[in-house]
Amino acid sequence: MNFKRVNNIGGWVVFAISTLVYLITVERTASYWDAGEFIAVSYKLMVPHPPGAPLFLLIGRIFSFLSFGDVTQVAFWINVVSAISSGFTILFLFWTISMLSRKILKIKDTSEMSDGNILMVIGASAVGALAYTFSDSFWFSAVEAEVYAMSSFFTAFVVWAILKWELMEDENRANRWLILIAYMMGLSIGVHLLNLVTIPALGLIYYFKKYKPTTWGIIAALGISGFLIILINNFIIPGLPSIAGTFEIFFVNNLGLPFGSGAIFFGALIIAGLIIGIQYSIKHQKVLLNTSLLALTFILIGYSSYAIVVIRSNFNPPIDENNPEDVMSFVKYLKREQYGSRPLLYGQYYTARVVDSEEGAPVYVKGEDKYEIVDRNVVYKYDPNHLTLFPRMYSNDPRHIERYMEVTGLSEGEKPNIVDNITFMLRHQMGWMYMRYFMWNFAGRESDIQDADWLSPLGAFEDLPEELAENKGRNNFFMIPLILGIIGLFYQYQKNKKDFAFVAMLFFLTGIALILYLNSPPIEPRERDYIYVGSYYAFAIWIGFSVLALGDLLAKFSARKTAAILSSVLCLTGPALMATEGWDDHDRDNRYFSVDSAKNFLASTTENAILYTGGDNDTFPLWYVQEVEGFRTDARVVVLSYYNTDWYIKQSMRPVYGSEAFPYTLTFENYKQNGLNDYLPYEDYKLNSIDVKQFLQLVKKEDKRLRQKYGTTNVVPSRTFTIDVNKDKVRSLNIIPEGMDSLLVDQMVFSLKRGKNALEKKDLAILDVLASANWERPIYLNNTSMQQINFDLRRYAIQEGNAYRILPISNPNPKKDFVNTKVMYDNLMNNFNYRELDNPNVYYNQDYRNFVLNHRTSFNTLATALIDKGDKERARKALMFSLEKMPDAAVPYDYTAARTIDLLFDLGEDEKAIEIAQTLGNRAVEMVEYLAREHKDLGFELQRNLIVLAELQRTLYENGNEDLAKKYEEAYQRIVSDMQLFRGRM
Repeated sequence: MNFKRVNNIGGWVVFAISTLVYLITVERTASYWDAGEFIAVSYKLMVPHPPGAPLFLLIGRIFSFLSFGDVTQVAFWINVVSAISSGFTILFLFWTISMLSRKILKIKDTSEMSDGNILMVIGASAVGALAYTFSDSFWFSAVEAEVYAMSSFFTAFVVWAILKWELMEDENRANRWLILIAYMMGLSIGVHLLNLVTIPALGLIYYFKKYKPTTWGIIAALGISGFLIILINNFIIPGLPSIAGTFEIFFVNNLGLPFGSGAIFFGALIIAGLIIGIQYSIKHQKVLLNTSLLALTFILIGYSSYAIVVIRSNFNPPIDENNPEDVMSFVKYLKREQYGSRPLLYGQYYTARVVDSEEGAPVYVKGEDKYEIVDRNVVYKYDPNHLTLFPRMYSNDPRHIERYMEVTGLSEGEKPNIVDNITFMLRHQMGWMYMRYFMWNFAGRESDIQDADWLSPLGAFEDLPEELAENKGRNNFFMIPLILGIIGLFYQYQKNKKDFAFVAMLFFLTGIALILYLNSPPIEPRERDYIYVGSYYAFAIWIGFSVLALGDLLAKFSARKTAAILSSVLCLTGPALMATEGWDDHDRDNRYFSVDSAKNFLASTTENAILYTGGDNDTFPLWYVQEVEGFRTDARVVVLSYYNTDWYIKQSMRPVYGSEAFPYTLTFENYKQNGLNDYLPYEDYKLNSIDVKQFLQLVKKEDKRLRQKYGTTNVVPSRTFTIDVNKDKVRSLNIIPEGMDSLLVDQMVFSLKRGKNALEKKDLAILDVLASANWERPIYLNNTSMQQINFDLRRYAIQEGNAYRILPISNPNPKKDFVNTKVMYDNLMNNFNYRELDNPNVYYNQDYRNFVLNHRTSFNTLATALIDKGDKERARKALMFSLEKMPDAAVPYDYTAARTIDLLFDLGEDEKAIEIAQTLGNRAVEMVEYLAREHKDLGFELQRNLIVLAELQRTLYENGNEDLAKKYEEAYQRIVSDMQLFRGRM
């Protein structure tokens, strides 16, 4: 055999296998979370959330051309970017394992390799690469338009490249590889910064080749590598633009030169300095200096992809997050200032209170002819008795505090100590937020339910409820990949400690070190396992080495060639098991409801509507369908988390596509950041209520009476607001639902919600639009945004689909849903999309199931309203349509089915109601008995199923099904009793 040829062919074969797998299982459209945003901004080269991913967008834009004008195929082709990037990751992983395996086997000249060794190396490379191919977290990122797949490619490439460099004997050729590595790292900055954390591992390879290892030498190598990370992450990425900003301020504000002159001058200085330095190094034969300067140059060339952020922002595209169109705003964008900061080495416990504050650096914004200071950063000082080294429990969010206490056993108000701090880090941050994910990938996963634990081999013998047994996210690898990786780990440590240090450092830096650096809060909106795929990449290398370990053992009893074949086949059981177990929950074929649910939100609104949304999943897919598929571009989607910023409000002041500019009474000056209206606390002026229009006029004029107590901010002088209604004007617009004219009010009256004692800027802007639109502009909220605003509009919110229109009509019975049955029926039955929701072969994870739940709730709401109106026939049609489009066989019944059962009884569909009740009730009994027996919470599944049982009892008793009702009542009482007994023993 010719090793080089076999190695190359083997790598490309594994590349073909992995790429084919990803192309088969890739998402066909925009999935939930950030993918919808990335596809939209890639398609039109817009500006995503900080710190951006400009190189990813450019490549995504190129791939979008392959749709050849079919906008419904754009998402698929941008998803393919991740699939192909992941395939190349596997290719370079294969070749990386190959090089490391040859070093373990002490093979320098590949031309003299025996067939046995060739097969051993190729087998190890294939097993390790395929294990990573089918690892849960990497596979997840490989089939959607997110940055982590491309980031993994850059990581795999630089690791492979440093090993290639190590093999080079010719220093001139070798230095070119270092420059290539620098360039790839520069490019990777335009995708994700994960690649940078590999630098210390690469530094070890450099040190081991150039120097004789010593303890202090290794420490020095790691120290220099750490400095390089700081240089790139802190100096080059945000640092150079920050220095450019300093030049800009001086040139514009002090010298009176045009905007951009300081940044251009600084850029010219950098270029000139690099040219002079490189010329000097060549002239004086300074090899190290020359290589370093060229590496820095190529890092900057790669980093230059970020220019597209500023360029495109200046064109004011529809999605222009943070509006980074000048140097000062660009620096804030790069530094992710909107997300705040977390203490790392020294800081406060969650029990600390602020005792003082001091002004920090000035905040500049671009004015008419110079940069203006609008505020200064505030540095808070905390009670020194509640500060600690290495703070892990720092957040004062009530939900986070509750979790801190659950993990550490602290009582309310009790101050943590350093032991509690470290306990939380080990148990939760490392144990729950890393090791659980690690075990998902190499041992198994209980289910796809949020907060599901990892699965041991004993899980195969568990008596499971149907909900878990049939959950496609339940994967049991019987710990085989984990055992293989541990075998490979010890084998490499025994055979080659230098390379073991390299792989171990890679494993640590992309796993535990990230946990320490990110210092994540205890509760996340979704599982974050995809962050740590670099760590799983390193472990896959060790899985590959298990072939060598087992091959060496078998070679004692058989020919080496035979041993190589046997060990490869035996170890391939690991990735084979991962593939077979993981296929059903990673195959995203025929899954469209992420896009359909977004269209359904927009279809719930009328022409030229404003739709306020609250979260990623009810915003990003909407951006996708508008920007890519051109669906309902007349509607304006406003995400409330951004609506607290002046740049976002300013963007709403201009028209986009068919959507008109927002009507505001206040000017942009009133909404400027760090002004009087960022946060308006309630102050009791002894007023029963305040007219919103009058209040807006006082705010607009900066009336000092609104600053009676607080000198630096306006206040809200009453908890209750009113908006007068011109009934004749409203009637002339024909916006009042049929039969509801009597509900039209002379004045809308609403108040701050209980526990809310202020208006945020977003609330002020919504009040402004409500008062200024004069009912000529349709205004909608969805469930999330309704909860997030600080005042209560539910009395005037009438449901027309999956969104609520705000109208000057009052709900006559606040205890019942307020529904425009005519419009909502037409929307749900005729205008909504439900593609493939009736296909049991399609995999719907928890995100999709939650949106199906929302739609089922809407059908229940519609049916209830129709029954109340006496229209039982249309109520029956709506419910039957819902059960047909979203059947249990495809998307299992959820707790909304308990309400559906009640409605079916009302409609005389007793047989169908009992059928669903038995299905739902039996599952609930199984689930709560299992959770109670195993003492698990599992994302509130226990509470939800207990509520289902309680609701079923009531419904069945009321409808004369006493035997079935009693069955569920007894089960409910038994389980609650068992739980109380267990808790009493704790």
